[in-house]
Amino acid sequence: MTVSSYDPNQISITDPARAHIQSQIASSGHRFLRLGVKESGCNGYMYTLDYIDQPSADDRAFDVGDAVKLYVSEQDLALVRGTEVDYVTEGLNASLKFKNPNAESHCGCGESFAINKTAE
Repeated sequence: MTVSSYDPNQISITDPARAHIQSQIASSGHRFLRLGVKESGCNGYMYTLDYIDQPSADDRAFDVGDAVKLYVSEQDLALVRGTEVDYVTEGLNASLKFKNPNAESHCGCGESFAINKTAE
């Protein structure tokens, strides 16, 4: 599994995640993926993934390789900066996993997370 050298200001994506995202973008009929967060869940925040054709004016682009562009709104950037996205298979289930250095804790179901106060 190849991940570019870690940069705390970037979003990194493993090779399996990149392949999965490329496939999902292609089947969605859209051009890009936007990573965001929303207030939700038992722990505070939840990741959102939206397939888009055009970025918003406040979106920041991350070129994550193999012609995959990921966008994050400036509003959400402090909450996801430094995150590594991986695609993990566990038994019969496979999903994207987010390794967020800003997350202080995760709920038991894995759907939400709390943020270090310094990241907000």
